[in-house]
Formats: sequence, structure tokens, C-alpha cells
Amino acid sequence: MSSLKKQFVTVLFVSAISTIAQARDLTAVGFGGVTQEAFDKAYFKPFTAQSGLPIVQDTYGGGLAKQKAMVESGNPTWDLVQMDQNEMELACEQGLLEELDLKRLKNAPEVDPEAFSTCGVGAFVWSEVMTYDQKKFAADGPKSWADFWNVQKWPGKRGLRKQARMTLEIALMADGVAPQDVYKVLATQQGQDRAFAKLDEIKPYIQWWETGAQPLEWMAAGDLAMTAAYNGRIAIANQQGSQFPLIWQQQLYSMDYWTIIKGTPNLEQSYRLLDFILSRQAQEDFAHAIPYGIVNSKASAALDARTVQTLPNAPANMKDALLLDTPFWVNYEEDLMARFTRWVAQ
Repeated sequence: MSSLKKQFVTVLFVSAISTIAQARDLTAVGFGGVTQEAFDKAYFKPFTAQSGLPIVQDTYGGGLAKQKAMVESGNPTWDLVQMDQNEMELACEQGLLEELDLKRLKNAPEVDPEAFSTCGVGAFVWSEVMTYDQKKFAADGPKSWADFWNVQKWPGKRGLRKQARMTLEIALMADGVAPQDVYKVLATQQGQDRAFAKLDEIKPYIQWWETGAQPLEWMAAGDLAMTAAYNGRIAIANQQGSQFPLIWQQQLYSMDYWTIIKGTPNLEQSYRLLDFILSRQAQEDFAHAIPYGIVNSKASAALDARTVQTLPNAPANMKDALLLDTPFWVNYEEDLMARFTRWVAQ
């Protein structure tokens, strides 16, 4: 075979491999549930209608195992992925994510600068708040985490997330620690002992939840008197007829992020979808679909007052709020989660 013919065959082979690698549709991945339904309504369907690009959706429960396996295989099957801040930063450090190129995002100037990280941009602000069954405590329901611990005045089971993260913070605030001091206290052995001792007080009354849907389903069934839950899920439940007040006092809030898997063959399409998500109209539509805080500043300014008051990052709802300290949990999560798991099993 001549040298020229060999070159021609090689080019055809490489081209064919490249075509195969890019043959799959753009894949967007989230945590599922009502939030993913809001993504679909505000982002995915409108993007496909505008661009003609189909989107395959997938869901997962967090963690980095799948992302790591995909990147190591050299054949990622995910493209744009929702991640919490803690895992986003770990994945970025491990080289599992593309570093964001803001020049590819024409809507970047409208986005709150604090929403950007090296490997991600804010998807939304969410919070974990207290809520209760208004049918049980119509006139005088609990108003704080300290009240959450008062099983004499407000009897019944309590729902808490089966994780050290956020649960230990709640315990310390229930014990009188001011939100601004929580992580300073929790960083000490004495503070950790204090949090677990506080949890001891209501351990027989706790029903542990592991998915965002569980606590509200249990409360609707009458199994819980009150619970910690995600604000967006509470709002959706109330739209469907429940009577679960959102107690914003001492809410715990954080931000989830959009990330792009390292080595995706759909890099250009991923940026197109991400830019659409960050656009003013799409952001407004998301805030109306589910009450989580948005990151486009112009979209936030355009929201009506009624919608704003349902968002965790509304100024009125941020009094005494506690921002989840991601660097703290990067350093302490392994040890505290091991202790928490042992404590739950006792």
C-alpha cells in the first residue's frame, strides 16, 4: 500500500472513531425528583425546542464513583452534571471535571460572580428548613430548632437527614449555639461531643430520612409531627394541598452546581446547554417552577415579590441563616460521618 493511501485510510479510521465517540445525544444528569422535573420544564425542553438538540436525562444519588469510572475509561456517557459543592470541589481537584471557560458563556456577565467556581457554576441555592404538620399544631406550632427538641410541648416523631452533615449543625443550634459560631464549636472535640449529646436527647423520637421525598411523604401519612426538609420540596407539597409551614429561622443553605465531565465528546453542546440554563428567561422559569434561588442577577431582579419571598436567599429569609461550610466538611466529614454511623447504630 502506498504511503499516500495509508495516510488516507488512517484519516478515515480516526474520523470514524471520532464520529462514533460523538454519536450519542447530549446527556444531562441530576438528583431526580421534583428538582429534575423543574430542570426539564425550565431548561431541557425549551433548549431542545430552540436548538433542535435532543437531551437524554439521567439521575444519580451523588458521589463520585461514576464520574471517576467514566473519566478513567476515556468514554464518558454523561455531559452536564448537577453536583453539590463539596463533591464538585473534590471532583475538580481529582481532575474529573472540565475547568470552566467563561468565554463560551455569553450569559456569564449576568451571573452573580460568587456563583462561579473553577469547575462549576451555580445551579441554584437550596436550604434545609424545619416544617411541621399544621393539622397537628394548628394554633401554636414550633418556631425554632430548640422547639424541635421540645417533645413535651410538641409530641411526635421528628424527621432528620441520616447524615452527619447538617444534622450536627442543627443539634448545636438547638442547644443554643448561634449560627455564626456553629463551625467554630463543631471544629472542637468538646463541640462534637456537645452535638451528639444533644441528639441523644431526642434519639428515640427520630425517624431518619435518606431521600428528599421521604420526610414529607411520612408527614403527609401522619408518621411525623415535624421534620427537617428541603425548602423546594415543602413548597411543592403545599402546592399539592399539604399544610407544611416553612420555618426560615436558622435555615441551613448551600448551592448546587452545574459541571461538565472531563473528556466529554459533547463539550460544545454542553456549553450551549449551560449557557441556555444561565439565561435570564430560563432562570426566571426555574424559579417559578420550584422555589430555589437562581444565579442570574437580572432574572432575580425581575421576579415578583410573591415569588421572591419563597426563595431561601431572599433577604427576609436569610436572618440567622447558616451557610453550609464546605471546607469544614472536606476536612471533617470522614471522621464525623464514621462517628455518626456508629451512634445511629447504637
